[in-house]
Amino acid sequence: MFIAAATDSVSIAPSWDRVVAEVTHRLGEVPAANVGDALQRMTVMDGGIRLVTERATLVGNALTVDVRSGDNLAIHRALDEARPGDVLVVNGHGDLTRALVGDLIGEIMVNAGVNGAVVDGAVRDVRALSAMGLTVYARAVTPAGPFKDGPGAIGVPVAVGGVVVAAGDVLVGDADGVVVIPRHRVREVVDAVSGIVEKEEALRRRILAARAGQSAVTR
Repeated sequence: MFIAAATDSVSIAPSWDRVVAEVTHRLGEVPAANVGDALQRMTVMDGGIRLVTERATLVGNALTVDVRSGDNLAIHRALDEARPGDVLVVNGHGDLTRALVGDLIGEIMVNAGVNGAVVDGAVRDVRALSAMGLTVYARAVTPAGPFKDGPGAIGVPVAVGGVVVAAGDVLVGDADGVVVIPRHRVREVVDAVSGIVEKEEALRRRILAARAGQSAVTR
């Protein structure tokens, strides 16, 4: 059941749970690829969702928004629901003709403590967003601005980058891309990533040792 906003055509889901930062802290210290490995590589967004800002680290709870293609009214309304540590996650239906997020929304995000955005659509003002310290992923960049007519929905499950994201899920991103961790699996993944990192480091040491041995033989 959704509660219709009083002044527009945007619906808002009842409140949802978020994962506290103390639990997700470890996830910001490891590559997104390792997080994806802990999830059997099943909830990794497709490569069309690319980093467009300079800051390349993202961890936070999903604030999900479904919009009509090229229209960002629901995004403005969603930021009224934002809490520090959230990540704006927008299903823009892959539309590349209108930017859904720009510098003005970026300012609102910073004021609300939102860490960044993942947009299955287009954004603009990427230099300004970078200067704000935000981490933003999108399918395209365009200077064309959006419409603001609605409709839209906030706090609903959305499809972004080929992955379903529910409000309160945890997103982890770096220069490689974005991984979605279902909220009920976060602790499982936090426990698993340390072992994955240690296993890779051990393999890396063996590779380096073998290379060093080969170099000694050829001298």
